[in-house]
Amino acid sequence: MVQRSAILVHPHFDATWPWAADYLRDLWQAQGEVQFVRLVSGDTRPVGEVLSSPETVERLIVLHVPVTERCLKTLESLKEAAFETSLPAGADDLLTARGVHWYHHRSEGFWGESVSEFGLALTLCGLRRIPQLHRQMVTDLSTWDYNPPGGVGQPGARGAQFGDDPHFTNGAVAGKRIRIVGAGNIASRYARFTTMLGAEVAAWDPFASEPCFHLAGTRRIERLEDLVTDAEIFVPMVPLTEKTHGLVTAEHLRALPTGCLVVLVTRAQICDVEVLRQRVLADEIALAADVFDREPLPLDDPLLGRHNVVHTPHNAGRTVHSNQQWALALAEQFRQP
Repeated sequence: MVQRSAILVHPHFDATWPWAADYLRDLWQAQGEVQFVRLVSGDTRPVGEVLSSPETVERLIVLHVPVTERCLKTLESLKEAAFETSLPAGADDLLTARGVHWYHHRSEGFWGESVSEFGLALTLCGLRRIPQLHRQMVTDLSTWDYNPPGGVGQPGARGAQFGDDPHFTNGAVAGKRIRIVGAGNIASRYARFTTMLGAEVAAWDPFASEPCFHLAGTRRIERLEDLVTDAEIFVPMVPLTEKTHGLVTAEHLRALPTGCLVVLVTRAQICDVEVLRQRVLADEIALAADVFDREPLPLDDPLLGRHNVVHTPHNAGRTVHSNQQWALALAEQFRQP
């Protein structure tokens, strides 16, 4: 049988997206026959030598497999393609002249669910000090002792029905003033999650339209400086670009109330990291972060292991779901065979 759809994948691609290629194969196999070829490490053959019958292929996805001008000329029946690889000079003109439609990712939305959910998880961990308690109870039975200091009850201190750290924002999400920088794919999802849990959520994003705030159930703030002054949980959640680098300035961070929890899951450099570090290390604010100014963090970095810091190694978007969404965003652009 002539296979008119083909997917070629090199281990170099699998090294970045180890779950994406097979999901692409599954999506296309649900529509019909697919020639799926996974090369072995060190195989440098170009597309034209890997395909069994390149002249019959109408739909093609190439994932880090070399493409030459000769390859393109042998793809006589090609109608649609996606090339996650370098193309030879003149390839655009050649494909256009032959009426070939070729696709690429139009956004990075495939990380949205995973990163926003991770942000919620960091928020919960920061509020309740879950990682710190998990680590401490392995060696210290005092974590089970909820008696007040000295055995005498005191207002606002540890007690039988209070086990959090009163020096920082703590407890339930419900009722908290959450202030978000951003109203895009990740930030709007996070806003919906926390609104659903009962938080009072406000956001600032000069690039987002009004419906973005409405759909997220978020109150819009017109000026960034007005967002920080009453934040119990502060969440800078925009991508790092030339325009957003240092967007949250030293003045903004100094204006955060004492005890505020800062949650970081997109990029640290959208903030003035030096001032952020200063306030965290001075025990003025708490931090729950998946991203940092230096990665990996040196093992002697003072942020590591602190009572007011939850830290993870830039893992928020690295999920099977993100891989599958990457594949789906590409596959959906192709027409059904």
